[in-house]
Amino acid sequence: MKKYIITLAVSLILATGCKKALEVGPKGSLNESQVATPAQAEGFVTAAYSQLGNDEINRAFSMYQYGNIRADDAYKGGGGINDGDVFHNMETFIASRPDQWNYDGIWFNIYVGIRRANEGIRVLSKFSEAEYPLVKTRLAELRFLRGYWYLMVENLFKNIPYIDDTVPSDDYKLVKNNALSRDQILEKIAGDFQAAAEALPATQPQIGRANKFAAYAFLAKTRLFQAYTQNATHAVTGIDQNRLQQVIDASDQVLASSYKLQADFANNFTSGTFENGTEAIMSVQFSSNDGAGRGRVNFGDMLTVPQGIGCCDFQKPSQTLMNAFRTTTTGLPLFDTFNQQNVDFATNTVDPRVDHTISRPGAPWKYDPARVVTASWSRNIPLYGTYNSMKENVSPDCDCFINIAPFFGNTKARIMIRLADVMLFKAEALIELGRQTEALPIINAIRDRASKSTAKLVMANGQPTSKYNVQQYVPGTNIVWDQANARKALRFERRLEMALEGERFFDLIRWGVADQVINSFFDSEKSTRSIYTTARFTKGRDEYLPIPQNQIFFSENNYVQNPGY
Repeated sequence: MKKYIITLAVSLILATGCKKALEVGPKGSLNESQVATPAQAEGFVTAAYSQLGNDEINRAFSMYQYGNIRADDAYKGGGGINDGDVFHNMETFIASRPDQWNYDGIWFNIYVGIRRANEGIRVLSKFSEAEYPLVKTRLAELRFLRGYWYLMVENLFKNIPYIDDTVPSDDYKLVKNNALSRDQILEKIAGDFQAAAEALPATQPQIGRANKFAAYAFLAKTRLFQAYTQNATHAVTGIDQNRLQQVIDASDQVLASSYKLQADFANNFTSGTFENGTEAIMSVQFSSNDGAGRGRVNFGDMLTVPQGIGCCDFQKPSQTLMNAFRTTTTGLPLFDTFNQQNVDFATNTVDPRVDHTISRPGAPWKYDPARVVTASWSRNIPLYGTYNSMKENVSPDCDCFINIAPFFGNTKARIMIRLADVMLFKAEALIELGRQTEALPIINAIRDRASKSTAKLVMANGQPTSKYNVQQYVPGTNIVWDQANARKALRFERRLEMALEGERFFDLIRWGVADQVINSFFDSEKSTRSIYTTARFTKGRDEYLPIPQNQIFFSENNYVQNPGY
């Protein structure tokens, strides 16, 4: 009782004696009404950018938890099903619930990014170019960032409130999440990227700022999702040819720029001089020893570090994904039969991208022949196997590898979108328009780069890590290049090229095949992976996450729940 009396007394003092002090804003903060100079306005732009790196272990903006472990590319990993149990619920679907804290966390933190962009737009709109020469560029950057966040949250939840800079923050909860259709929301997102593309310069003086081609790249991505129309229960009902042409038009802007494929696939995922390289159109920047606490390290992906060099062995590549890299004697993917047997690295030929993407016992870690992966690098072999995810990780010898006990982060830039992704956007649009002949050289260029990406894939004795064989498609010789086969080749190529980069689940939803692919995956894996014994993807529900229950409470029941939850 004594502590309650003391608390009450302190509260009365604060209420009566400190009113004047409470009316003074906290030091170091700035609200919109106080902004008087371009320098102060720049702070709002910086704050909007900073949210790109404000993820953490349970809400990774890389989307590995939502794009990889919800698909057939990865298991959750970690110590067991109760280690991050909400992500186990996600990967098996049957126990996924609106009251899961991770859903509320990812929703909230994406909308923080949106709010920061909106606040910045309101602040900067008060300045003329004479007062603030960079104002048009900065406004375009903010619209780019708003579009980026909205595309992420739309692909996760579908039925979302669209809130722009005209809505005061106090009124956010009044905006209904079913006021606009999916197509209308995607159109607003596309509008942000289009406006950004028209106003942004081709190059920026500072690494990490969006430029014209980053905006066009995300415009192409938005139009591609918009092209596949959906009904209220998420089934794909058609493919809009006009939207497909818009994908091509936006992609062509990027493909005509100075961006180009890295000569070696490895360079996209190597720290140091290769960061922000020729293929990386837009990347999140990280740092250490910068005076900001423990630094701006990549907190979002740090759980994926193998147990053998750190903690905590999450995102374990699936056996099905590993098998997808097998190739025929003629160097082509085994489209329909790849998963009939597990890859045997002693006898099978494989696509080199497998050893850039997935580690395995007996193979080097991150191009270091002296550091060979062992089974002991994995925490729970019966549940999750012995493979590890490599693209987002680094060598423990790198000065970018940061010990933040009990975890290990790194400061390698995280690519948000790269040229190969945009090339595949265009190829997909061309194929769906029946112009598969034009898509062939695009896909072959990516396969050609893969075939030449073997220089760093060697053992200590100088021998190749695996038996590599990747060849290009030659119509009439090794493939009949009709629309059906071209579509199959494109979708397989996206899986190999973009594996474990957070895209797989969203690709399956766009194509309308998630239920078929994921349930087939469960059926093939449950005999060796007990985590999938009762797993099931329910068509018409599991394409999108439930609207978080806390957000429904916040909206005072203005939000409606997604179908099936």
